[in-house]
Amino acid sequence: MATYSAPTSGALTLSGADVWHTLFLYSRFATLVLAFPAASFVYKDYKAFIALGPGGTPQTVAGYLRIKALGCFTLHDTFTPPPIPPTLRPYSGFLGSLPQREGTRPTVGGIAPHRQRTQKAPAHIYAALASAIEDVATRNGHRLRLGTSCFEKNSTGLFSVSPLRPTCKGEICHSHPSDGSMHMALHPADVRTVLESGWGERHPLARGGWLERFVPGTFVMIYAPRDPRELRTVMEIVDAATCWVDGPKRAGRVDGVAEDGEGNMLERRDSACGMLKQYV
Repeated sequence: MATYSAPTSGALTLSGADVWHTLFLYSRFATLVLAFPAASFVYKDYKAFIALGPGGTPQTVAGYLRIKALGCFTLHDTFTPPPIPPTLRPYSGFLGSLPQREGTRPTVGGIAPHRQRTQKAPAHIYAALASAIEDVATRNGHRLRLGTSCFEKNSTGLFSVSPLRPTCKGEICHSHPSDGSMHMALHPADVRTVLESGWGERHPLARGGWLERFVPGTFVMIYAPRDPRELRTVMEIVDAATCWVDGPKRAGRVDGVAEDGEGNMLERRDSACGMLKQYV
């Protein structure tokens, strides 16, 4: 009678080809498992980029990829002021002091575009801001002009006709219709004043060096004014930006009168560059 001999080991023996096939199947499975959440994240991140609205970067996949690449070089802390070169003149800046902005800071997102997500300007306040800047340029055509922002490409900017500082075509500032915030270049000391008083934050790419091909090293976002009182303060900061880019009173007085959005008038007062600063 034939007898059955049990195997001496219960281990399953696989050939080399079987091992590689099994590893291939596991890797495909793992790729599929990881790919779904990754694709979901990229899709949501791209939609958030588009939701920021038009800006200096095309709203395309190529534009999105460019911004993600630049994101590797952004500031880690946009609330730490830049250093002041010891040879810079004037050394102390133009603002002096600012009132402390009330409440918490708004939520801000993006690089280019770089926008407020919360605490946006009411429509009538933004209209007053745009009107005030337009009036300043109109009354001071010998030294200032309006034009399409060199940085944003989709909003109106205020420019110096003969800039003292090398910004993009002499741009002093520009505003964003979608949220009411502004971008501008300031003296490093004035950047500190703005940060400490809660009126803005540094642009993520404002690191200086080779990144100045995109924005100046002292480029800041100024938060959207929410009422006429805040509009006054924002215009005071615009005045300081004019001093920095155009030069303090080097081309004469800058005059302007405009409404604050609630029927009151903004009038020029004496300041470093004479921009709109006070109510009457």
